[in-house]
Amino acid sequence: MAQGEKILVIGSRGQIGTELVEELRQMYGESNVFESDLKDPGPHDINYIQLNVLDKDALYGAVKKHGITQVYLLAALLSATAEKNPAFAWELNMNSLFYILDMAKEKHLKKVYWPSSIAAFGPTTPKKNTPQHTIMDPATVYGISKLAGERWCEYYFQKYQVDVRSLRYPGLIGYKSLPGGGTTDYAVDIFYKARQGVKFTSFLSADTTLPMMYMDDAIRATVEIMEAPSETIKIRSSYNVAGMSFSPAGIAAEIKLQIPDFQIEYMPDFRQEIANGWPHSIDDGMARADWGWKNHYNLNKLVNIMLANIRV
Repeated sequence: MAQGEKILVIGSRGQIGTELVEELRQMYGESNVFESDLKDPGPHDINYIQLNVLDKDALYGAVKKHGITQVYLLAALLSATAEKNPAFAWELNMNSLFYILDMAKEKHLKKVYWPSSIAAFGPTTPKKNTPQHTIMDPATVYGISKLAGERWCEYYFQKYQVDVRSLRYPGLIGYKSLPGGGTTDYAVDIFYKARQGVKFTSFLSADTTLPMMYMDDAIRATVEIMEAPSETIKIRSSYNVAGMSFSPAGIAAEIKLQIPDFQIEYMPDFRQEIANGWPHSIDDGMARADWGWKNHYNLNKLVNIMLANIRV
């Protein structure tokens, strides 16, 4: 771990940012990790910068004022939310990335993390064990922005030697914060309904199998790729990473093993069409080979942890 680093997590109050900030502060110390979001600061916030990432001057000013050396850019409109406002989703998801890449190009930053997603794949992408390099034809504005972002990351690395690193996240599941408008959000909400003892209505069909990952694995993968020696990062677009794959019916069956009275019904909505274009499972062999990635959690462990920790 490099000394003297000052880290900024943008979009820190989201599902990933909440836990990533906590992990980075344990690693680097509270005084060296800054967080920013649109939300008002709380009374006990440390190194919090209220910031609109589309305010370029404010963003540049914060980086320079605090001597930031690394940025984790997590601010984005996710798949389902982005479909409701495609123009703004494109503006937010792309312009924020350009601002950060340009700062790194100008040597204000040493290292950049930007997440991609399985949404960058599309209807004609191979569904099973989706390979690292394959057909990518996303059909959502979120997926289009992620695919475009991957290509720009690769471009800035090749053209300007920007040290940018990225993961294609599957659906992410954790209990410390609520999700932010993605198509895989059902896999978090289902645990709250189970704990509340009420019937869960799935917006995806029973057999819609998607790649998922427990949040601890996602945070660890994010930190590991950023900590890895530069020469081991051979893909500068974005790495496939995988945890597990399951359907709403599959996770409901696991929950019923612990809560036998749990009930689920299926009422697919517009998010079903989004999910139909995504992979069923992911081949992350290149991440494993290049920088030693390995998931720790399967569906059984995930269900046990979620039900043990969710309070309603």
